Amino acid sequence: MAEPYVFKLASQRSEWLSTRETLIAGNVANANTPGYRATDLQPFSSVLDATQMTMATTNPMHMTPTEQDLNPARVVETDPSDETISGNSVRLENEMIKLGDVNRDYTMDTNLKRVMHQMMLSVLK
Repeated sequence: MAEPYVFKLASQRSEWLSTRETLIAGNVANANTPGYRATDLQPFSSVLDATQMTMATTNPMHMTPTEQDLNPARVVETDPSDETISGNSVRLENEMIKLGDVNRDYTMDTNLKRVMHQMMLSVLK
C-alpha cells in the first residue's frame, strides 16, 4: 500500500525542520567566531510553492514526483546588515526564536501524523 501524501508531506517537513535545527545549532555554536555568517533554510512554504503537485500513486500506471521535486530545500545566508564589527552575523536572540519556532512546528507535525494515523485506524475498524 502506498504511503498517503499527507504522511509524506509531514515527513518532508520533519526532515526540513531537522535540517533547520542543525543549521541553527551551528549558528549558536559559532556565535563568537569572527567572520562567521549565519545560515538558515528557505521557508518550507517557498519549498512547497516551488514543488509541482502531481498525482498520488494509487495505481502503478500513475506518474510519481521525482526526489528532486520533493526535497528542494536550500541553505540561505541571513541578512548581511546584521553583521558585527568582527564580521559575525549571528544574533543569539534570533536563533533562540528560530529554535522555538522549530520546536512548535515539529510538535504540530507530530500531532498531525498522530491524528491522521488515528483516523486511518478508525476507518479500518
